Amino acid sequence: MAKINYQELLDNALKSVVKEALIHAQFNGLGDDASFFITFRTRDPGVVVPDFLKIRYPDFITIVLQYSYNNLNVSDKEFGVQLTFDGRPFFIRVPFSALVEFKDPSVDFMLSFQNKQGTIPTPDNDIELPLEEKPNTIPDNGRVVDMEEFRKKKNI
Repeated sequence: MAKINYQELLDNALKSVVKEALIHAQFNGLGDDASFFITFRTRDPGVVVPDFLKIRYPDFITIVLQYSYNNLNVSDKEFGVQLTFDGRPFFIRVPFSALVEFKDPSVDFMLSFQNKQGTIPTPDNDIELPLEEKPNTIPDNGRVVDMEEFRKKKNI
């Protein structure tokens, strides 16, 4: 008789929390201060990210859903979203099975998931969020994609 994999059952249950949060954002948007930091494995089957991001982030990447995202679509097994890099829109698709971490710093909420080898990735995926900085300020730990670096700077 096969043993029950409780960690896998727990991860699947917690990923349904992420799915419901994304569904809420899909239909209601995010609040003014809300943002989702979503870390996932870039090499997992079904993951779709632009090649230049796969080259720069070959194992893990953290995307931020806050102000500039479009076409968020959530299904039972995955979510997709359009993000803009260097002034051009790109579609990203992430199966829930590829998730590593989900954070909503506006309510101090975080979930971490076991990877396929049964361990959580190295601590470099922890993002310290500044408490009193502008909402657009995103710490760079080498895996967070800061949308501002891809936007054209406008002179005021």
